[in-house]
Formats: sequence, structure tokens, C-alpha cells
Amino acid sequence: MTGLRATYPLYVANKAEQPNTDLAVTDKFTGAVATRVAMADASTIDRAIAAAVAAAEPMAAMAAYERQAVLAHCVTRFTERFEELAYALCIEAGKPIRDARGEVGRLIDTFRIAAEESVRMTGEVQPLDISPRARGYQGMWKRVPIGPCSFVSPFNFPLNLAAHKIAPALAVGCPFVMKPASRTPLGAIIIGEVLAETDLPPGAFSILPAHRDGADLFTTDDRLKLLSFTGSPDVGWDLKARAGKKKVVLELGGNAAVIIDKDADLEDAAERTVFGAFYQSGQSCIGVQRILVHEAVYDVFRDLLVAKAGKLIAGNPLEESTFIGPMIDVKEATRLSNWIEEAVASGAKLLCGGKRDGAMLEATLLENVPRSAKLNTEEAFGPVAFFSRFSSFDAALEEVNDSKFGLQAGVFTRDLFHMLKAWDKLDVGGVVINDVPSYRVDNMPYGGVKDSGLGREGVRFAMEDMTEIRNLVIRRRPQDL
Repeated sequence: MTGLRATYPLYVANKAEQPNTDLAVTDKFTGAVATRVAMADASTIDRAIAAAVAAAEPMAAMAAYERQAVLAHCVTRFTERFEELAYALCIEAGKPIRDARGEVGRLIDTFRIAAEESVRMTGEVQPLDISPRARGYQGMWKRVPIGPCSFVSPFNFPLNLAAHKIAPALAVGCPFVMKPASRTPLGAIIIGEVLAETDLPPGAFSILPAHRDGADLFTTDDRLKLLSFTGSPDVGWDLKARAGKKKVVLELGGNAAVIIDKDADLEDAAERTVFGAFYQSGQSCIGVQRILVHEAVYDVFRDLLVAKAGKLIAGNPLEESTFIGPMIDVKEATRLSNWIEEAVASGAKLLCGGKRDGAMLEATLLENVPRSAKLNTEEAFGPVAFFSRFSSFDAALEEVNDSKFGLQAGVFTRDLFHMLKAWDKLDVGGVVINDVPSYRVDNMPYGGVKDSGLGREGVRFAMEDMTEIRNLVIRRRPQDL
């Protein structure tokens, strides 16, 4: 498997620069420094934004087939560098290698979808003669690039969540500056390496690892026309408040719930729920955190899931058999361990797991977690989930909605009317039937409501956010009709 280089650059206006090696990227399993990466200061970020502004016009002028060719090149090169990308992801994020390969596959899917969508951006001819005063008038509209964009991506999906910003921007012709998470910058940098092989106009992209306290320009600079942020709610809403006049898209957190109805296939539901709760070591904003089970099947399903969770293999993420790797750092693992202890002290029952060793936290399941406990009200973002029981489907829907978050929810049911009621009543961005809320396909609209964010990702939907409608009105005189 391909190793990491000793150092990695940043990218300013399509070109690699190595001003320093200030950012140490650690192997999240061993804690050792795996490589070093260049960090951008405020003057570098300013220079990159100026280059993006200069690139706006030539980017907008690119023909659809030229944008498609850039995206297709990325698909080819990511496929060729598949194992290198997976290895880098495994090291920098501590992601089990099977999950890492899955994310590389999604990176390729996202760029492939963008290549397809880049030649499908259409407008509409609109009759305007809705009354006598508009006789002879005709309208039409098209979408045009919004202009230079600012992207801030998180640590948990360093490739795919960067791709969901970069690929749509390239598909519509928007230059961009990106700040990848400082703990996991390698994926975005490798994407930059591949983009640098193309004929994009100078200034089309910059990939700029930077300290959060020195990166205000990503948020506040008025030359940028859109800010797309994925990360924690506290940071996201603060960025929105400081973003000024630019459009803001936020993909924030959640404490996703899954409902197990009394008619569910329990074996199938348990298999999917153990995956949804513990894949990526639980570090997913749509990971299963709350498990609502009908009282008629509660005991059977609980015992089934606890047995499955107990068989999950935790350890070195480079080993093919590993399902749970380390959390992103010891601090986060300690936080979640404290939340588990708080819940148990408040009356919750620990069913399995709960032990922490450094950044490693066991797959943990609880029941009787109080409604006021952090495990219930906040985003756990780790390998922890808990059970609650319900007697009526309506009550389960109300419990799911009793959250400040609303990203996705899963419902295992064979009842058509329960399915439709869940779709109607659940106050979330997406309802997944007979699977966990953790399921996502990269062309579907994805995003949340309430504290879970604003706007939608999914390539075509992100492209809409990165464009503006430009209208054309044509008047013909009566003698011209």
C-alpha cells in the first residue's frame, strides 16, 4: 500500500507552494507524526481570493465540454490513485481501510456525477403574456455562475465532503478557495494535485490549510459570493453571522434517529443499525444515535443489536478486519466517554462497551438515557447509541422531532401508511425507509433543517446554489407578431 510523502504543499491559484511545513498531520491510531503540510497565512489567503476573483470571468466562459473534461480527468486520476487516496485517508482520519476505500469510491462517484451534470445545466422559455399589458413579451432564463466561492470542509470525510463542494463548483464554472480541516488536510491537497494537471484558468482553485483563528477571510471577505461550510453547528452559525452579504450553505450536525416498527425484519434492521451506529467509528453527522423500538419487539431487537455490537472488531484501521478505529483525537474520545458516564450516573443502563483507551472508544449501547442527558440532546459524533421504546408510531415520530437537529431519520416498517406519515411528519431533511439515516447517495439532495443547517448538497442541488438565475425579456411590437 502506498505510503505518505514527507511533506505536502498548499495550492495557490492552481500552483503548489511550500512556504513552510508548519502543520503536523498525525497517524490517528499511533499518534505519531505521519507527514507535514504547508499552512497558509492571511496574506496567502488574500492572494488566493484575488486570484479567484480574476479567474471568475474565464471560468464562466469555459464551454460545458471543457468543464466536463476537467471533471472526467479527475475521475480517471482518482481511479488510478485509488489505493494512495485510501491509505492517506486511513492514516490522517484513522478511518478503517474498508471505510476509506468506500469514501474514495464516493469521491469518484461525485466527480463522475458532476461531469455528467456539467453539460445538463439548462434554462427555460417562459411565456409572459398572462395579461393584455404583457402581450408581445416573452421571457427566458438561464443559470450563470455565482462567482468566487469559499469552502470549509470537515475532518470526518476529508475526500467526499470536499468533493461535494469542489465538483459542483467546477461543473458550473465557479473559482474557489478551500480550507480543509487541519487534522485531515491530505485528501483535499491530493485533489489539488490532480486539478493542477488540468487546463483550468489560473486562479480557478486554491487549497489552503490554515488555522481557524487566522482564516477569517474565508468567511468575511466580500469578494467571495458564497460560503459553503460543513462542520459543527456552533462554528457554522457563527460563520453565517459574520459572512456578510454572501450566500451561505451550512451542512451541520445531528443526533439521528432510527425507528424500528413492530413489523420490521428485525435481523435486517439490526444488521443495518449496527452499521449505522458504528461505521466510521461513529463520526458521521447522520450516524445512528437514537434507536426507537416498538415495545412489542423491544427486548428481542435490543438483545440482537447488543450481540452484534459486541462482535465488532476495533483496532488498527489499516487491518482489513477492523470495523472501529480511533476517534479523531483523545480529547474527543474523552468528551464522549464523559457523556456516557454522565448518562449512567443519571440512570441510564450500559448494555455494552463504554471503555476508552486513548482515542479508542468501544462500541457502546445504552438504554433508559434521560431526555436531558447530553447523549440525548447533543451530537455524540462517536461510537455510541441508545435505545428507547415506544407504544404508538405517532409517539415515535414526536420523539424523533423532539430535537434541535433535523438532518435525516430512518424508519424500518412494512406499513405503507406509516412510511407516508413519517415522510409527512418527520422534521428532517431526509427520511430513509427500511434503512438507517446514515445512508446517502451522492446525487440525492442532502441537508438538514433546524440546527442541522441550510441548503442542500448533492451535486445538482449544490450547482443550483452556486449559480444565479439571469432573466431575459424580449418585447415584440404588434406589427412584429
